[in-house]
Amino acid sequence: MDTAYVIDTLFTLFSITLIVLMVPGFAMLEAGLVRTKNVSSVLTVNVMIYAVASMAFILIGFHLAFGDFHSTTMSQWAFFMFQMAFVGKAINIMSGGVGERAKLFPLTLFTIIMGAVIYPTAVNVSWGSDWIKETVFDLNMVDLAGSTVIHSTGGWALLAAILVIGSRKGRYVGNQIRVIPASNIPLVVLGAMLLWIGWFGFNGGSVGGISTKELADSVALTVFNTNAAGLSGAIASGLIIYARYKLFDITMILNGALGGLVAVTAGAHLFSLYDALAVGFIGGALVVFAVPLFDKVRIDDPVGALSVHLVNGIFGTLAVGIFAQDATKNITFLNQLKGVLEIGVFVFVVSFSIIYLINKIFPFRATDEEQVQGLDVSECGLEAYPEFKRAI
Repeated sequence: MDTAYVIDTLFTLFSITLIVLMVPGFAMLEAGLVRTKNVSSVLTVNVMIYAVASMAFILIGFHLAFGDFHSTTMSQWAFFMFQMAFVGKAINIMSGGVGERAKLFPLTLFTIIMGAVIYPTAVNVSWGSDWIKETVFDLNMVDLAGSTVIHSTGGWALLAAILVIGSRKGRYVGNQIRVIPASNIPLVVLGAMLLWIGWFGFNGGSVGGISTKELADSVALTVFNTNAAGLSGAIASGLIIYARYKLFDITMILNGALGGLVAVTAGAHLFSLYDALAVGFIGGALVVFAVPLFDKVRIDDPVGALSVHLVNGIFGTLAVGIFAQDATKNITFLNQLKGVLEIGVFVFVVSFSIIYLINKIFPFRATDEEQVQGLDVSECGLEAYPEFKRAI
């Protein structure tokens, strides 16, 4: 008994380390995709999100999500830390999507509410065990590591924020969509690969243990399928981009890989290899088609977070009901759809309302002058590349 307890605790602590590695992953990805004059602000937002969201979850959110739950299979502190490591990821999805025009202070206020209330409520009705799940939602959705609970939750909150804040200055001029190129492609690659590695702890650790043969096999299958979906997503996006433009866009290939990883997150423990490859391939393809679609409706998302996390969070959850139906386990497409809709409506409505109210008191959007100058100066007083001439 003690041996299994120790092994599962150690495995969870290792998984936590991989998940926290996704913090610099998000930071580097976003820093590479924004202009040089906004890099310090993006990095500051990522660090503050990790600190503030984690603290809000420690003090308030965990109890809302899990009530008085105590783990008997591993150290309670390991279980607590594992859940805390997740909370920042939902908000990290937002940080890049509102990059280059969102102010730090109001975003921090929303981060507190997200970490303390909105995200824990989504957890409660899916993984948790408190009164909300029993009396209000009553979901039977399968979502291993959060295609919906984390990724589309962050995506819905981001969509609400973009609708309130608006697009970057100069992004849409008349009927033209102005292309704003990434500032540092090597950072984009580094960030995406750190996220990919972190996903092994993200999904593998969500199995809950590794101390028996059955658990070890489940963890290995989960990690194997996770990686396979990422590979498939990268290949799908690369092929489609080349077919359309006769070019290999590394930013789109990487986002395709991340889309595949998001999509497989809900059911990586249930899929066969070919299921995982199909889910990842579709996920990568969805990113390629979703990015220009959001631009057409003038939803400005500098890093493609909506296409990667919202679109594929929804698809990945529904994919469990398509590829892994099991009547004995009550896995059906309708149950998956119900979970997507209920959590989506809740998160979007509450997030939009809160962001709208905060924006009335503390405007989220930087002024046009501040955007031209760069948020590094107005928000941080510290430029990431002071020797470079700032791009307008």
